[in-house]
Amino acid sequence: MYNKFILDMHTHTLASGHAYGTIREMAQAAAEKGLELLGISEHAPGIPGTVDPFYYCNLSVVPRSLYGVEVILGSEVNVLAGGHLSLDDEWLDKLDYAIAGIHATCYEDAGREANTDNLIACMRHPKIKFVSHPDDDHTPLDYERLVPAAKENGVALEVNNSSFLKREGVRLNYRENYRRMLALCKQHHAPIIVNSDAHDPSAVGGFDEARKFLQEQDFPEELILNVAADRLKRFISWQA
Repeated sequence: MYNKFILDMHTHTLASGHAYGTIREMAQAAAEKGLELLGISEHAPGIPGTVDPFYYCNLSVVPRSLYGVEVILGSEVNVLAGGHLSLDDEWLDKLDYAIAGIHATCYEDAGREANTDNLIACMRHPKIKFVSHPDDDHTPLDYERLVPAAKENGVALEVNNSSFLKREGVRLNYRENYRRMLALCKQHHAPIIVNSDAHDPSAVGGFDEARKFLQEQDFPEELILNVAADRLKRFISWQA
């Protein structure tokens, strides 16, 4: 059994356009779940209804402790064709961290190798610390290349709890892809992060399905960033 997972770095508030809680409601839910650290990662441009980049200019007004939970502020930024990010450096520089993710609303499948090339190019940006839901064969990835690249660039690949909760086929072959990815993470000693991808306060700190899957794969706890806030903050080089 793993130690308690005490942080959740991939969550969205109503500012993302298709989520349903405020920052305070998300933090209160995190406190009720016993989390110590909460990352708010609003969707970047490319997702319908999400924030204008100007939103990120005023993050300094957000309290960094709410209901006893430390709050870190980032963005889930879209991977675009050619290996570009959907948020410019002007705005990325205002974040504590960023997540790179492929989303069908602004990315067309380019094939396994080109998809992997594009994602790896985005991982090279120093603000990118995580990759969201790298598990969907609608945009397949070459894990034999992706995992070593993540390790080299100081990026943690995500095991996304919401993938296990979606309708069958929404994220295609996610279980098989995670098995392959996690085996390679063990081989390369590459850290991972487990996130809820919560779009409502009720889902914050929801790790049960991903945690059970990791246990089935006998994945080593020392490679899971969720078990220690200090480990996570060292990984993203963040200090309050």
